Amino acid sequence: MNSIDSSIETYLSNIHFGNLTTQTIEVIADLYTFKGLVLIPLLWWMWFQRGDRREWRREMVLATLLSGLLALFVGRLLTHWLPFRVRPVFSSELHLRFAGRVIDDAQLSTWSSFPSDHAMLWMAIATGIFLVWRAVGVLVLIYAVLVICVPRAYLGFHYPSDLLVGALIGAGITYLMTRDAIRVRYATPALRWMERYPGPSASLAFMLCLELATQFDELRKLAGSVIRHL
Repeated sequence: MNSIDSSIETYLSNIHFGNLTTQTIEVIADLYTFKGLVLIPLLWWMWFQRGDRREWRREMVLATLLSGLLALFVGRLLTHWLPFRVRPVFSSELHLRFAGRVIDDAQLSTWSSFPSDHAMLWMAIATGIFLVWRAVGVLVLIYAVLVICVPRAYLGFHYPSDLLVGALIGAGITYLMTRDAIRVRYATPALRWMERYPGPSASLAFMLCLELATQFDELRKLAGSVIRHL
């Protein structure tokens, strides 16, 4: 752990609000309502917007969704490939007491802290919104930082570097996937298929957005349960 991470986490652990405020922060950090159910509907809003460059805008929405998927996938790979990093709230070396309640979560305790998959996914989505809809996109980027990332550092789920690196990787993935030379290779054919088969494409889009909004948690739990029984 670097000195910057240590200093910031020590500072955050010494900030203790009242019970109501702390519980509110925990709820915000825990519920999908404040993550996927804020950002994903904005992509649908962009999809149905009228005006110029409608086809480009829809391609960008598709590219953003794919970027979110890639961000989650890359994040899972990195947590397995890189050295395991204990989350601050579970680290006995820090000797810190965070404001949140005592956590007994096997998923959090056994998953490496670095990098943050929350930061990777939602910064990827926020970057896609920003590239299409600048005025709203700035607010979305600020929201992703303050509402999605900062509470996870405050509660000890992640070190600041976990969140920063995750955010940079997520934003970088979206930036690359939305470049014209790359985007037209997959988004344009996908858009043509969706226009030809609106029923199946709408169904698949709904399922994909639902899973992104919930970060595939139920599918991961189901896969984990199957693996344990096997």
